[in-house]
Amino acid sequence: MIKGKNKVMIIEDEQDLLNLYKEFLRSKGYAVLVTNTTATHIMDDYLEFKPDIILLDYRLPGEKNGVDAAKEILEQYPTVPIMIITAYDSIKSIIDGEKIFEGKKIAVVVKPIKLFLLNKLIKELLDT
Repeated sequence: MIKGKNKVMIIEDEQDLLNLYKEFLRSKGYAVLVTNTTATHIMDDYLEFKPDIILLDYRLPGEKNGVDAAKEILEQYPTVPIMIITAYDSIKSIIDGEKIFEGKKIAVVVKPIKLFLLNKLIKELLDT
């Protein structure tokens, strides 16, 4: 943590949502250290910044979606809390069906999400 702040990584391809999440979380005392609009370099960003939690959009441009990126991180860092934010409720069944996600700190949140709920879910993931 940086001076008592939880470090956050946000991967979201919609720039307006990315900025909204970033500003909201900063106002709640989080240190948003890295943001990106693709998951192409997620492992490099993770290793450089070592965030306490990752917020990942499911649908991303490029070669990886949010589930692929979450798997990549969890293979090497199985204790990292990850929140997958998606417009597709069906993603929950994908997560439930994948062995790599069993027993991990994973939350799937369906858009649109109210900011107070986003903050509550982040706190819950960090406290487990």
